[in-house]
Amino acid sequence: MTKFKEEGDIGYITSINGSLIKIKGIEKKARLHDLVKVVQHNIIGEVIQIHVDHIIAQCYEETFNLKLNQQVINLGEPLSMELGPGLLGKIFDGIQRPLEFALMQSGNEGFLKRGLEFPALSRTKLWEFKPVKKINDTVSTGDVIGVVQETDSILHKIMVPPGISGKITHVVKGGQYHIDDEIYRLKIKNEEQSFTMIQKWPITEGRPFIKKLNLNEPLLTGLRVIDLLFPIAKGGSVAVPGGFGTGKTVIQQSLAKWCDADVIIFVGCGERGNEIADVLQQFSELKDPRTGKTLLNRIVLIANTSNMPVSAREASIFSGVTIGEYYRDMGYDVALLADSTSRWAESLREISGLLEEMPAEEGYPAYLPSKLSSFYERAGIVQVLGNSSEKKRIGSLTIIGSVSPPSGDFNEPVTSNTKRFVQTFWALDASLAYSKHYPAINWRDSYSNYPEYISDWWYERDIDWRGIELDWDQCRIKVNEILSIENDLKNVTQLIGEENLPDEQQLILLIAKIIKNGFLIQNAFNEIDCFTTPKKLLAQIKLILLFYQEARDLIRQGVLIENIKNLEIVNDILRVSSTIPNNDFSKLEDLREKLMNEMDSLKSFKVR
Repeated sequence: MTKFKEEGDIGYITSINGSLIKIKGIEKKARLHDLVKVVQHNIIGEVIQIHVDHIIAQCYEETFNLKLNQQVINLGEPLSMELGPGLLGKIFDGIQRPLEFALMQSGNEGFLKRGLEFPALSRTKLWEFKPVKKINDTVSTGDVIGVVQETDSILHKIMVPPGISGKITHVVKGGQYHIDDEIYRLKIKNEEQSFTMIQKWPITEGRPFIKKLNLNEPLLTGLRVIDLLFPIAKGGSVAVPGGFGTGKTVIQQSLAKWCDADVIIFVGCGERGNEIADVLQQFSELKDPRTGKTLLNRIVLIANTSNMPVSAREASIFSGVTIGEYYRDMGYDVALLADSTSRWAESLREISGLLEEMPAEEGYPAYLPSKLSSFYERAGIVQVLGNSSEKKRIGSLTIIGSVSPPSGDFNEPVTSNTKRFVQTFWALDASLAYSKHYPAINWRDSYSNYPEYISDWWYERDIDWRGIELDWDQCRIKVNEILSIENDLKNVTQLIGEENLPDEQQLILLIAKIIKNGFLIQNAFNEIDCFTTPKKLLAQIKLILLFYQEARDLIRQGVLIENIKNLEIVNDILRVSSTIPNNDFSKLEDLREKLMNEMDSLKSFKVR
C-alpha cells in the first residue's frame, strides 16, 4: 500500500448510482480508463469521466453494501489482458478472471463471490521452454525469444513486448519454467531489464503491426451456403443477425470446429447463463478434427452472462479481441466469435442511462456506431512485427459477431449500425429455421463483399468438370440468378399453379428446389454432411448446374419437363450431401456420367 500514500492516489466515495460511483481525491492524477479499487470490498472499477473536483468510475462488480466515504485507490493503469502460455482451454470472465478458480473460491453457492482477486494465468504450472535466440543477439518488438508447446496444435511463441528493443544479455537454457520466472534480459539504453513469459496489453488499444495486407484467402467454414454464396476472407468481419431459435449457436459451434483458423476466441457476452453453460459443455465434448483431441485445446472462452455486472460485459468483447491479436502476432489465423453484440450494446445503453447522457435511437448512446467501429476495425490480415533474421510472419484476425435483434427486426439500431462496419452479412431467417432449413441463412437478405478478393484462390483450386465450363465465381452468380428468378415466380405460382407455368420456368423451380434441399441445407450433426471440402463443394454445385444446363437444352428440343422430373438422377443429386464422403470423389464423377447417360436417353422422347 505504500505506493498509494502520495497525494492524489487515495480518494473516497461521495455518491453511488447503480454500478457507477463518484470519487473525490484522485481527480488530479486519474486518467481516462485507469483502474480504481474500492479497498474494503476489493472491487475494481474503471474511470469513465473526469471532472474538476471528482471522477466517475464504473465498477466491474455489484455495488451493494458500498457506503459513502469508503476508501478508493487509483491503480494508475488501464484494464489489460495478461498474455502468455496457459490461455488456451481456459474460461475467463469479462475482465480475465479464470472462472474455474473463482468457482472453487465461491464454494457450492452457485454464484461468484465479489472481490475475488487472483492472476489470470497459473503461476504454479511448469512449461517446457526452448530458446531460439542467444546472448548478444539484437532483438526488437515481436522477435521470438523462444517457444513453448502450449497444446498439441499450438506452438506458443515468447515474443519481445511492443515498444521494446535491445541486446540480449541473458537467456535461460531449455527446460521447465513458471511463466513468471525470468526468461531473458535485455540491455536497453545502458540499462538491463528482465522479462518473463508474460505480457500485458490494454484492451482498448490495438496491438501494433507493420502493415495491413489485402485479403486474398477465404476462411473456409465447411458450410456450403457460406463458402459458395456468402464467403468470408481471413481477416474479414461478419455480422450474423437472427432472432431466437434461428440457429446462431449451432453456426458458431460449426465454425469453431470446422473453420480453418488456428485459434478460436469465443466470447459469450450477456446471454442467459444456462445457454452459455450449454455452449461450454458442447465445446468440451467436441473433438478437434485436426488432432482428434478436445476442441478446447485451441479455444479461449470468455463468459459473461446476463446476470453479471454490465460493466464487465462491456469490456468482454475487447478482452477477446486483445487475446486474439496476441495469437495473431505469433503468425496464426485467429477467429473471434462474439455472441452477442446486442447484449454488449445493451450494457452501453444501461451505463449511458446512469450517466444521464442524451439518448439516441431506442435509448442507445450516440457513440454506439463508433464503439462498434472500434471493435470490428481490429479485424484484418497483417504483417506482424518481429521480422529480424527470421521469415516474415503473417497473421489474421477474423471477427464474427452475432446480433440478436428484438423480434428479428434488422432495422433496429445495433443491426443497422453493424452493417456499416462489416463486409459480410449472414441474415438468419426465422421462417427458414421453423421449416427445418439449417443453416437458416436467407439468400435474399444476406451478402458478402469478399468474392472479388478471394476468387483467384478458388480459381487455382478449380476442378475440371467435363460438360460445364464454370469456375467458382461463375457458379455462385448462376446460383444467385436461379434463386432470384425462383423468388420472382412465387407469386405467379400461387395464382395459377406450378403445372401451368412454361416448362423452362418449371425447370427453374425444380433446380431451385434441388439447390435449397440438396445443397444449401446442411446437417451439422451428420458425420458426412457436417463439413464440405472445397473440392466436393465445387463438384456438387457443378453437378447441379450441369443438370440444369442439359435439361434446359432438352426442353428447348421438345422434351417434356415431366420426363426430366422423373429421372433417377434427381434423387441421387439430392442425396449427395449425406451419402458421398469428402474424400470419395470418384462417386461424384460416376454421378456425372449417370446424369449424361440419362439425359441422352431422353432425346428419344421429343414431342415438339
